[in-house]
Amino acid sequence: MSAGQASSVTAPEVHYQVSIPDPHSHLFQVTLTLAQPQTEQLLQLPAWIPGSYLLREFAKNLQKLSCTQSGKSVPVVQRDKASWRVTCKPGVALTVQYEVYAFDHSVRTAWLDATRGFFNGTSLFLQVAGAQQGKHSVDILAPAQAPEWKLATALEPVRVLKSGFGTYCADNYDALVDCPVEMGTFWSGSFVACGIPHRFVVAGASESFDGDKLLADTQAICETEIRFWHGAQTANGNNKAPYKNYLFMLNAVHDGYGGLEHRNSTALICTRKDLPRQERQTLAPAKHKQPEGYTVLLGLISHEYFHNWNVKRLRPAEFAQYDYTRENYTELLWFFEGFTSYYDDLLLRRAGRLDNAGYLTLLGKTINQVQQTPGRLVQSVAQASFDAWVKYYRQDENTANATVSYYTKGSLVALCLDLTLRAEGRTTLDAVMQALWRNCQAGPMSEQDLLAVLTDLGGRSFAKDIARWVHSTHELPVVELLERHGVKIVREPDQVAQQLGLRVKESRGLSISQVLRGGVAEKAGFASGDEWLAVQAAGPRASGPWRMAALDDLMLYCGNAKKVKATVARDKRLLTLELVMPKPSTAIRLTVADAASVDRWLEGAAAP
Repeated sequence: MSAGQASSVTAPEVHYQVSIPDPHSHLFQVTLTLAQPQTEQLLQLPAWIPGSYLLREFAKNLQKLSCTQSGKSVPVVQRDKASWRVTCKPGVALTVQYEVYAFDHSVRTAWLDATRGFFNGTSLFLQVAGAQQGKHSVDILAPAQAPEWKLATALEPVRVLKSGFGTYCADNYDALVDCPVEMGTFWSGSFVACGIPHRFVVAGASESFDGDKLLADTQAICETEIRFWHGAQTANGNNKAPYKNYLFMLNAVHDGYGGLEHRNSTALICTRKDLPRQERQTLAPAKHKQPEGYTVLLGLISHEYFHNWNVKRLRPAEFAQYDYTRENYTELLWFFEGFTSYYDDLLLRRAGRLDNAGYLTLLGKTINQVQQTPGRLVQSVAQASFDAWVKYYRQDENTANATVSYYTKGSLVALCLDLTLRAEGRTTLDAVMQALWRNCQAGPMSEQDLLAVLTDLGGRSFAKDIARWVHSTHELPVVELLERHGVKIVREPDQVAQQLGLRVKESRGLSISQVLRGGVAEKAGFASGDEWLAVQAAGPRASGPWRMAALDDLMLYCGNAKKVKATVARDKRLLTLELVMPKPSTAIRLTVADAASVDRWLEGAAAP
């Protein structure tokens, strides 16, 4: 909406103003105005952001909070780490002022410097108790020091300048904080997918960035996913998608990766070198290949966009109403994150951005990743979902031994379910997902809802399958199901690190980051944090010791030795560990054996 235009929305109960007096300070200034405060008004800042299941304690960045009525200070008492109680006079507007420090490049919090600004509402906007369901508005002021800056957000505009700065509104607090804001001199492009306007903004891109390619590929992904959920006939004038417009916000940095879904937008971060690149005009004329990481970026875009349906609307029953002050537990992240992870690359294939070989390569990596995680035998994927707050988002040297990713194993549960349904010939997982969307009315769902749809469409109970695959630590029947659908399983020698049972870092020496349960490295006494300095084959004729710079040096210096002596540094002490070399182990690689069968599966053909 252009300057001078105004929305006809109801006057907001809660209004915020965000300003940037000095970008170099990394401080957003926020003014909160409440027309009708309670006598004892409670204010709270969220401790976490939906989609990222960790208490991040955003209040640690809030400072200099003060409250006034009619220009005079009123008493305010901090109750705990993230809430304040203000003693107010009835019928007099309350003004709250504070600052928020913003220096986190991630998609989860807030960032501000002289080149770019970004924030999620959960980092900036105090929640007003008793007014959460009323209208909210925010006025975002353009920084005087950066007149060239623009602003992008999926919030509903009320009175907005051409640059994007101005006043926006939201129906309630949840809607307000579910629309992040990007500011700066970003690149911007747009497209229409199935009649819906989409915008893509990119901050931090280099001169080689090919925006046209990114838009074309993203458009194909969006159209594929809209039609997945709402039918192949979805087009202009016949759109059932649950949003009127959509915004992608991508921050390109030297080293980074991640995304966070929102109801009609998403915040993404990627490594700058993984952006698509324009053809070279001044150097060698030969056509260059797009970066391998670009496929990963497209998978991230596909993943976050799929969340429009699967987690933002169709969501765990426990998330029917968020409590921003504490953990919100659910055992269903294996479905909402795992099934989304299954479909992200699969829908890239259906959108023509992956071929069969490329898709099977990515699937093979996922299978190997799960199989190489000892924690899959310790914790079920349902338990991993429940424990996300203390395990998945607080990873340490023992994570791989204690838990399993609900993203990766959850995606394999979806694979097994899809291939089982297809093999039995009654339905597909596609149809199950679409039926869940209808039956749950695009709202909260439970595991029982899933089981009911599976019984209805699949013609039998799947309770035992879900119990075995989701609520136990039994292995998944991935290999046999893939072979039934035309995929050949090739077994190849595993990487040295996996055969030893190690995760290592090879920058400035060889350091041990993780020791996997049951591996030969654990039996030898390796520990996380060790620096592996040298190795020598055991026996009277062995040469060495040899300085270790990379893990591959082990085979170079010790060949077919059955035992070696490893010298490690631990807490500045030198230790000699006796390592028994492991028996060869294998990883899998997937190839096409029956092209017709693979095509039927990957192209989403109905069950025969």
